[in-house]
Amino acid sequence: MRYMVVVEKGSSSYGAFVPDLPGCIAVGETEAEALALIEEAIRFHLEDMKAGGLQIPLPASKSTFVEVALAA
Repeated sequence: MRYMVVVEKGSSSYGAFVPDLPGCIAVGETEAEALALIEEAIRFHLEDMKAGGLQIPLPASKSTFVEVALAA
């Protein structure tokens, strides 16, 4: 499955989370590290859900950019 991941840059690290999997988060010193860790977190999250007999949610989130013009 392919889940959307949101990456946020903090003052000293990067955070990543998966909107379709509440509680599935990761933090790394670099964006690449955060992405590697969130991939692992997704795998563990889904395995835990499956082991607990929970239904795995299908990916549903999507993203887009919105252009906003600032008034002069």
